[in-house]
Amino acid sequence: MNVSPRTKDSRTPEHGRVVPRFTLEGVPDADVRTYPFTTGDKLGLSMLRFQREPCDDAVLIIHGLTTSSDMFIMPEHENLVRHLLDHGFTDVWTLDFRMSNRHPYNLLRHRYTMDDIAAFDHPAAVARIRQEIGNKRLHVICHCLGSVSFLMSLFGGAVEGITSVIANSVGLTPRIPTWSRLKLTVAPFLLERVMDLPYVDPNARDEPLLSRSGLIGRAVELLHPECDVPACHMLSMMWGTGWPALYHHENLHDVTHQRGGDLYGATSVHYYRHVRKMVSAGGAVKYDPSDPRLDHLPDDYFDFAEELDTPVLFVTGESNHVFTDSNIVCYQRLESLAPGRHSLEIIPGYGHQDVFMGKDCARDVFPRFVRYMNAHRGERRLRQVHLHVQEDATRTAH
Repeated sequence: MNVSPRTKDSRTPEHGRVVPRFTLEGVPDADVRTYPFTTGDKLGLSMLRFQREPCDDAVLIIHGLTTSSDMFIMPEHENLVRHLLDHGFTDVWTLDFRMSNRHPYNLLRHRYTMDDIAAFDHPAAVARIRQEIGNKRLHVICHCLGSVSFLMSLFGGAVEGITSVIANSVGLTPRIPTWSRLKLTVAPFLLERVMDLPYVDPNARDEPLLSRSGLIGRAVELLHPECDVPACHMLSMMWGTGWPALYHHENLHDVTHQRGGDLYGATSVHYYRHVRKMVSAGGAVKYDPSDPRLDHLPDDYFDFAEELDTPVLFVTGESNHVFTDSNIVCYQRLESLAPGRHSLEIIPGYGHQDVFMGKDCARDVFPRFVRYMNAHRGERRLRQVHLHVQEDATRTAH
């Protein structure tokens, strides 16, 4: 599907939107299947698999809070899944974990943290993929709090056997602007306890005028004169600091900008509390170290960073108004612990979300991902051969 740009409002009067919600039209030339699975704490989650032909290098892609697989399969421009399929990675999986707006869990007044995701969601997803691909190489591309939680799972030892990781915007050292820090301090209590809202919604402006959510949407709209899309204003309130905060307007296709209320969902605020704790701690730590369900994870996710041999490419837009220099700092910290193992890529002219959802990402961003994964295609097999040689030498010695 090739959607032409429109000015102002890209919605049609007949149906209210140009691009259907949860559409698969952005990847028209692949076999697409849904794989449901269950987490250790008994949540039903799902993955989409886009396959053209068998491949020795499968790719798992992970979204951030309030988005979904849809951010990687947008039909209005060449998306990440299509780009990977076209460039030799012909078996691509997209995970919709408990943060996804394709599932209902964000709409609950829950107490999930990123520890729950690291302990239960990512290991279950990788195990389900392994049932299908066996011992083939598996690369991971992750974003935002999906990146934080996956790296927690990886560095915490809950996920193993990953060939390479590309982590966008933030990793194990969340850092945020001053205004965002103030919002993290007061917003969870104000929204949940004072205003009694179960969640905050980018579509709040569409709620009735005298509703609590509707009033918030209209108040935020007054503070954001930079465009005429109310959902864009709310997203800048929910994440980051800026006008807009998540991306640069000029990087987005007009249709992408207009359908922000579909691409990003509502969320309750408890994940913000975990982000706040990590920001204060200077790195990824458990939210509740006393939780016995999480005893197999470290209290500090840097504890075993020197031992992990999976290479990570830390990516960030040079104008990141959500997590600022988080990935630069994370790379520098890991470089001091394991010199030469990890890499850093700064994308000129990009911010936080437009690294994946920009109209020109297939030109400016995705080729960098393909080059990195191509460079690591043979590494896992070589490590396995090395281990077999060591085992044979040990047996001979005995």
